[in-house]
Amino acid sequence: MPTDQNITSKSADGNKADFNYSFVETIARIAVYDDLRSAPRVIEIQPNTTAEFIENLASKIYEQAKLAGGTIPYTVIREVSENFIHAQFSEIIVSILDQGKTIRFSDQGPGIANKDKAQLPGFTSAIEPMKHYIRGVGSGLPIVKDYLDFSNGNITIEDNLECGAVVTVSLAPPKAENEQHQPKIESLTPPLSSREKELLPFFLHEGALGVTDLVNLTGLPQSSTYVTLKKLEEYGLIEKTVNQKRILTDLGFRVANSL
Repeated sequence: MPTDQNITSKSADGNKADFNYSFVETIARIAVYDDLRSAPRVIEIQPNTTAEFIENLASKIYEQAKLAGGTIPYTVIREVSENFIHAQFSEIIVSILDQGKTIRFSDQGPGIANKDKAQLPGFTSAIEPMKHYIRGVGSGLPIVKDYLDFSNGNITIEDNLECGAVVTVSLAPPKAENEQHQPKIESLTPPLSSREKELLPFFLHEGALGVTDLVNLTGLPQSSTYVTLKKLEEYGLIEKTVNQKRILTDLGFRVANSL
């Protein structure tokens, strides 16, 4: 799956601009592995308008991974799913493994030539027709990497067998044996205000967020949003990333899941 970087993604006649980016004519397949010793359950995402196709794909992946027991947030899944546009949605297969803790996104597009740069901000091959459906500024995989780095997760990018690429993301939940020795959530954090309870779940589903992101999502004033974030930081429920956005701490994950 080509991502936001300086690579070439052409249609059959060699011209990217000739591809119809407004409608996805191919079928995406989601393979849910309950056990690697048996065949997966396969769910098909049918052709649709590009916006609807990406939304249907990302939502179904998120739903199935969560049902399997995984905690990979929707924003991570959505960012990687959007990058299929660079592969012109060619032969999409998404594998949900390891009880939802690992998701593997593969395609048969032109692949990713420079896998390190693909995870750095600003490298993009998005042309104007794509920007109706994605941001196209080289931020997709960097957002994913940043989130996973601060959540003890992992992202890898590999070549597919014949052509295309495979992006694998994984996020392991806290070990059950460690949780047994931890104090109850109620004893670790002070009572949260209604505003703090309102904002905390957004990090669970959206991933790394800044003040402006939350203002856009909630419609709350910027000043009160900032004050609420400071309180959540003081409680140890969120922490800053290198780009000054905030993500949930391990305790924050537990509290957000309990709300």
